Amino acid sequence: MPLTTNAKQEVIKKFKTHDKDTGSPDVQIGLLTGRIDYLTEHFKTHKKDFSSRRGLLRMVARRRKLLDYLREKDADKYRSLIKELGIRK
Repeated sequence: MPLTTNAKQEVIKKFKTHDKDTGSPDVQIGLLTGRIDYLTEHFKTHKKDFSSRRGLLRMVARRRKLLDYLREKDADKYRSLIKELGIRK
């Protein structure tokens, strides 16, 4: 598992919108970004790991859908989130 429990708690604490928030789009995007970053580093050494690459592509697609949803609902929050995560250049 790429993210430890403590790392997940830090991401949730950083992106939560209220005290008991664990599933808002912001938190989900933050957690997916951490997993995507981990797998990207993994593929630098394991170039032929095609089954994990499929999982990475699914995570990227899921994050893209959540970002589209967030952009439709709250454009300011979307811009601040991608800036904070460093997703777009």
